[in-house]
Amino acid sequence: MYKSTRRGQPAHFCFFINNGKLRRLVHGPCWNFEGKTSFGMSIFNLSNAIMGSGILGLAYAMSNTGILLFIILLVCIALLSAYSIHLLLKSAGVVGIRAYEQLGNRAFGRPGKMLAAVIITVHNIGAMSSYLFIVKSELPLVIQAFFVSFLEWFLNGNYLIIIVSVLIIFPLALMKHLGYLGYTSGFSLSCMVFFLISVIYKKFNILCPLGDDHHHHNSTAADSVDSTADGFCDSKLFTMNPQTAYTIPILAFAFVCHPEVLPIYTELRNATKKRMQNVANISILAMFVMYLLTALFGYLTFYGAVESELLHTYIRVDPLDVLILCVRLAVLVAVTLTVPVVLFPIRKALLQILFADKPFHWVRHIGIAFGLLFVVNLLVILVPSIRDIFGIIGATSAPSLIFILPAIFYIRIVPEDQEPLRSRSKIQAICFAALGFIFMVMSLSFIIIDWVTGESRSVGGH
Repeated sequence: MYKSTRRGQPAHFCFFINNGKLRRLVHGPCWNFEGKTSFGMSIFNLSNAIMGSGILGLAYAMSNTGILLFIILLVCIALLSAYSIHLLLKSAGVVGIRAYEQLGNRAFGRPGKMLAAVIITVHNIGAMSSYLFIVKSELPLVIQAFFVSFLEWFLNGNYLIIIVSVLIIFPLALMKHLGYLGYTSGFSLSCMVFFLISVIYKKFNILCPLGDDHHHHNSTAADSVDSTADGFCDSKLFTMNPQTAYTIPILAFAFVCHPEVLPIYTELRNATKKRMQNVANISILAMFVMYLLTALFGYLTFYGAVESELLHTYIRVDPLDVLILCVRLAVLVAVTLTVPVVLFPIRKALLQILFADKPFHWVRHIGIAFGLLFVVNLLVILVPSIRDIFGIIGATSAPSLIFILPAIFYIRIVPEDQEPLRSRSKIQAICFAALGFIFMVMSLSFIIIDWVTGESRSVGGH
């Protein structure tokens, strides 16, 4: 990478070697930032970005696919996610850009930049809202179980999300660099490891059948399932039912972390494409193991009686189980500490749109973080149906971020003299984008069916 300046111009021009020729970076300022985040901390941050609240529904997904089909689907999605990140990093390396929005600018001009920024902003605001909804609904119940209620307002979820936002999320969101959140991301992952260990432990402490009082309570099931019936406690390798199709988009969005990939790449110490790809591969592998074990032991505990949210199934067995209450608290801590990581790409997208040529300033940095948290808190408190709205948005934005945008950016950015349109790599990218459109249509169709039938399933990503 070479730099040059001209008198009167605030930004550097960037020159880079491409296909043996010296080329100038036309769009965007020169990237002149030396990353200081270690390899391990980068893995913590990316793993934390991958891990969403959807992990609570994977055991239910396995009950609707069977163990072997679930593993096959999860392996395929993990490989596709790693390939998607490869496309992003390859595009970034060709033009010397490490910002999702600037890749859009390089591929399609300002409309591409705006599209990428809007999709990242809307998707991550939806993810933040999802996490705060969990805090709003679960934290009052945990407090009520652990402590004697001495103030009624203390059990009000609306007050609690404001308190959590002000005391925990906002201070963490003020960090100048994403790498500083590696410690909190590591703690968040530790909470989820505790959740996983508890799920494994409970497998050997809850006997099946559950008894007459514990039927299949999930509202998406056509009929109640008698847990005392013969064969009910037998695991299935393959199974097909009306809910099986819903698990495909749920698993397809299980590894969404793409808005965070390039910011983490930017701050990675001794950053190279290979080093960042290793960060992504290890993060995806770690989350694959956590997803698989959670789904497997959750399913083998309750079999057909598992609910769409795993923790609720444990609560129906014993509402006052101290271990499960601790697990619920740990999950709340984990999702709370994920919010600042998700906020960083939104702020970066807004800065790219509104202040592209401006140097870093604390007022903008703090103001955008405050504004985002203020808006998200208002949405969660005042608009109960906002979760349904973000379900539609998530079903659109998630496949765009994972499949469609990385593929079309790669096709447009990588020069044809280096990889022709009919080359194997670009044909694969075209098929990858088409797969994203298929997932998008499937997700939107299922959500519309849910609205028509009055049922509720989580299909829109995190």
